[in-house]
Amino acid sequence: MGSAVCRAVLGDPDLTLAAAVDPHHAGLDLRQVAGVDTGGLQMAADAPAFAEAGVEVAVDFTQVDAARANLRWCADNGVHAVVGTTGFTDDDFAWMAEAFDASSANCFVAPNFAIGAVLMMRFAELAAPWFETGEVIELHHDDKLDAPSGTAMHTVERMAAASGEWGADPTRNEVVPGARGGVGPAGIHVHSVRLRGLVAHQEVLLGTTGQSLTIRHDSYDRTSFMPGVLLAVKAVADRPGLTVGLDALLRL
Repeated sequence: MGSAVCRAVLGDPDLTLAAAVDPHHAGLDLRQVAGVDTGGLQMAADAPAFAEAGVEVAVDFTQVDAARANLRWCADNGVHAVVGTTGFTDDDFAWMAEAFDASSANCFVAPNFAIGAVLMMRFAELAAPWFETGEVIELHHDDKLDAPSGTAMHTVERMAAASGEWGADPTRNEVVPGARGGVGPAGIHVHSVRLRGLVAHQEVLLGTTGQSLTIRHDSYDRTSFMPGVLLAVKAVADRPGLTVGLDALLRL
């Protein structure tokens, strides 16, 4: 994902790629790591490289433990943060809000930067009051560490907030434990699939008497997330404190 972000920033005439951080590739030319020509820019080992390069906005697509440390550094050093890392807890969002409220920098976190995925979540929220049963199936590549995905959980939370009347699960005998997936807010079931060859995909299944509605979004390539990332990079300076969700920028 970092390579895709670097290429997207380089391709935008309004942005400048000033630094890139990856402790596993520190010291290597970015061309070797990301396949992009930056005129000799080298990978740095840690976040303080952003200060040395005069970075105004840092984009974080890492693992949640690394992201926590990176965001604390950004808040302490006045660097705006755009975050696509998933796996944060409610406590994480609480300290992010507190840290960036007290900082000169702002933070923008989105469970999914694909504009189609954001629309999918909004459509599911709008449809929820008209259906009595619903489930979410999220499918991702086999390197994804957290399950369910942040997008799936955000979808279920919004569906549950839109309607508290969901039919009870009729299952009385699970032949294979866990076959019905995890249970999210309002008892809505969530299923996670991890398969090699996938990128990021999700289906929202809604059913009522005599009909069903399926809302599906597919990201076939990481470039699908880049328009949303660039939108957030350009907007974060004007959104004080912590903002969660790309829909805040799409006026949905």
